[in-house]
Amino acid sequence: MFFFKVAVLGFPTTPDTESEIWDIEASISFVAKDKPVKLSLYLPRNTEHNTVVNEQFLSRGYGLISRHERGNRQAVWSIRQAVGEQNLYYHATVQREGAQGRRVFKKVPKIEPPNFEGPFLEAANALVAEIVSESADVDILVAGLLKRLHADQPSDHISLLLGKKATLEKKLQIAVRILSLQGSPARVAHGIQLKEQARDLPLVHWLQVFNEGSWSNYHPETYQSEIPEDYLLWWHGEDRMFIAKGADQTRVKISVSLSLESAINALVDRGQVLTPQLMAFSLFSLPIHAQTTYRILLMIPMGALLLVFLRNIVGVKTFGTFTPVLIALAFRETELFWGLFFFSMMVALGLSVRFYLEHLKLLLVPRIASVLIVVVLFMVGFSIVSHKLGLVRGLSVAIFPMVILTMTIERMSIVWEERGPSEAMSQCFGSLMVASAAYLLMNVKVIEHLLFVFPELLLVCLSGTLLIGRYNGYRLTELIRFKVFTRA
Repeated sequence: MFFFKVAVLGFPTTPDTESEIWDIEASISFVAKDKPVKLSLYLPRNTEHNTVVNEQFLSRGYGLISRHERGNRQAVWSIRQAVGEQNLYYHATVQREGAQGRRVFKKVPKIEPPNFEGPFLEAANALVAEIVSESADVDILVAGLLKRLHADQPSDHISLLLGKKATLEKKLQIAVRILSLQGSPARVAHGIQLKEQARDLPLVHWLQVFNEGSWSNYHPETYQSEIPEDYLLWWHGEDRMFIAKGADQTRVKISVSLSLESAINALVDRGQVLTPQLMAFSLFSLPIHAQTTYRILLMIPMGALLLVFLRNIVGVKTFGTFTPVLIALAFRETELFWGLFFFSMMVALGLSVRFYLEHLKLLLVPRIASVLIVVVLFMVGFSIVSHKLGLVRGLSVAIFPMVILTMTIERMSIVWEERGPSEAMSQCFGSLMVASAAYLLMNVKVIEHLLFVFPELLLVCLSGTLLIGRYNGYRLTELIRFKVFTRA
């Protein structure tokens, strides 16, 4: 099947496709209250570098209209009566284009009133006078304003304007109002970052200022007048992305993936793929969030094959059979160095508690449950301390599967008591070594691409596992162990 797809159908064997096309999916979930429901969702827009080439709306039983609202595109769903949990989907295909230049407007946009009063107006006027006196053009003026709003120790004027909860979005909204007071039209832009694959993608906010007939983009953290090409504008303004009437518990999840299907479809259009019907029965036919999940799941057999090789051929000792592979999955979120550090810290702390519980003579199940509770408490405490210290990677300790940590601590304590500390440390080191090797293998982009486009290659993994399973000879570590017999 693999050679047929490559040699006859022309499927690409490497992830570096020529066309840069992304699939974007917005999943809207809510609970209807058995009455009329009306929902509005802002839609992505064309930018200098990215163009929306195709859109699909999945909404069974709902009426749908599209409209323009203050320069934004908006989809509105409505239904006379609905009850219970509901799901709507918006799918778009975005293609990277060459820089097309900024759109030039003949008319200056209307400046919205800043609506400052009393001490807030005085603080805003003082801030405007300060930044105007220190700037020679709009770029320097905007950079100076953003720098002051993001200062670790803001001035009294800025502290008054921002209030207690100074989020990034609020800082940009204050910047818009201050620039309006200064006489420059401005607005907050919202969008996403186009990644190779991502689920529940967070929104990215930046500032747009009208200057010399066009809108200039300013990154809120770097203060530069250009934003990266992989940012896709969704909408601008202070409104929320999604507004619902007659519904509760509303939530929007945005998923993005580099569209291998669209790249292959491009080959179809050029006549390089002879049987496009095969695409309807592939992983590309699944929703984007499901594709992202399978990109990860399809790498697990490769980690398992490496684990089987290292255990049965090399002779590396590990805790459990698939524990190192699951630890390697956690390393995908924490990265290797921090993953090893977090895992070692959690196991060391949990092992100390496990030895203390041994004095209480607990039964097996209550003892494991107690260790699990302590592990969760350690994870919570570690995350809080890391956040206070500004260590962003420390928050990813919650990615570790707590049950795997608990069982690792339990197995290590049993080996420690029955076979001694050296054997326990040997198995712990072996588990971390296998987990590290599996992490490096499972992060090879070429392998991930091959298994996703050609899932039949998992049969090769299965054959390799079966072959190793029939091997009953010496392991490499045993050759070193029994080396003394070769001297006799």
